[in-house]
Amino acid sequence: MKVTIDGQSVEVEPGTTILQAARMIGGDLVPPAMCYYSKLKGSGGKCRCCLVEVSKGSEADPRPMPKLVASCVTGCMDGMEVNSKKSERVTEARKAVTEFLLINHPLDCPVCDQAGECHLQDLSFEHGKAQTRFIEEKRTFEPENIGDKIQLHMNRCILCQRCVQVADQLTDGRVHGVLNRGDHAQISTCVSAAIDNEFSGNMIDVCPVGALTDKTFRFKSRVWFNKPYNAHRDCDKCCGKTTVWMFGNEIQRVTGRKDEYGEVEEFICNTCRFDKKEVTDWVIEGPRKFEKDSVINQNNYTRKLDKVEINTESHILFGREEDRKKISMTGVPLKKEDK
Repeated sequence: MKVTIDGQSVEVEPGTTILQAARMIGGDLVPPAMCYYSKLKGSGGKCRCCLVEVSKGSEADPRPMPKLVASCVTGCMDGMEVNSKKSERVTEARKAVTEFLLINHPLDCPVCDQAGECHLQDLSFEHGKAQTRFIEEKRTFEPENIGDKIQLHMNRCILCQRCVQVADQLTDGRVHGVLNRGDHAQISTCVSAAIDNEFSGNMIDVCPVGALTDKTFRFKSRVWFNKPYNAHRDCDKCCGKTTVWMFGNEIQRVTGRKDEYGEVEEFICNTCRFDKKEVTDWVIEGPRKFEKDSVINQNNYTRKLDKVEINTESHILFGREEDRKKISMTGVPLKKEDK
């Protein structure tokens, strides 16, 4: 099937969603996604960040869809034409969704460990507003230890439910989930520190905001001060392929390897994530390269940087020729009275 998104066409297989087709094309036209996760079945359709405009349904039925649709759960049709980045309706909708997500979200970026790799930061930077119309009091929760090494900050949660799906699909028995309904909904457990599954740490990796944090890394360092390296080890519980974040010769945290959309390539166990923090525990493969621009990628040591040349008048950078001669000992001959 052929699908056109913002004027760029791509051939896709039946069953492909619009978001997946956009990722095949790549670039700025890819809709943002806060709840969709390609490695988790049934994810998507909750945050409404990936809304797009379908201007042509298909070759068989070219009528446009009257409303914006969530690209992560809408399948492609042959001949479908979609407007994403270039649609004013889509831009306004994403601004509204961003404003809605930030209603209760606190300004924790200066103290949040997710700062620098937070998807909500990226969304707010592109579609957020400097002011807010929300005058009511934000809902607040106390931080909760839902596991031995996992802390939940429900104030930051946007209820994307990725962590719940990780527990459903990777663990033997889920002990946490969404409690209550409507504006009272929250992620929690019935008993504190009840999560002790070997793959529970993956909830930290899939969280798009700073709601779930690694207690072994909290407040240690900003991510842009660490250098990420691909590393692996022989592990009988998982693939053993990880990214180790180093500050000097110290491994400060271990995460799964993520792609340009922030999704892990393979889930890892808690032993690799929390217990193996010595350099001797790992085989370091080399520096990790990032394909997506982010604060982590700025001045990255793996990037090929072009030489910057400033084309301007010579006297602006070097000064006037007569002034340069005056301050040059070899360029100005000694006067008779100075001999």
